[in-house]
Amino acid sequence: MEFGVVYSCIEDKMYSARKGKGAFCDGERLQVSDVTGIIQGDLIRGSGTAATNMCLVASGAVEAFFEIGIHCWDVAAGAVIVTEAGGVLLDVNGGPFDLMSRRMLSANNQTIADRLIREIDVFEAERDDAEKAKK
Repeated sequence: MEFGVVYSCIEDKMYSARKGKGAFCDGERLQVSDVTGIIQGDLIRGSGTAATNMCLVASGAVEAFFEIGIHCWDVAAGAVIVTEAGGVLLDVNGGPFDLMSRRMLSANNQTIADRLIREIDVFEAERDDAEKAKK
């Protein structure tokens, strides 16, 4: 993936990134937070789309977001934005991010990601690139 663009109509903000060029919100550079600890009770449920929640990670507003069962078009743009803002992108089982797996964890750093991975009840979702059974 080379670039990503996400418009948040709730915030009226345009997030964008290009591989190797950084991530931006309305022209201002984004950077994930430097928080390394999680206190139970500080976690919030995502609101809005997967893409806008990933942009919240990229902007430093939240430290992590994960989801299982989403589609590739839900996370492709956000994936570029998070990584270009200095964040990490993984499968919820801790492995490498696979766009077609329908499972994703974005975090501000590996420490937060590793902590969350230990708590996630992982389940399989049908891959976006799986062949559909014929009726």
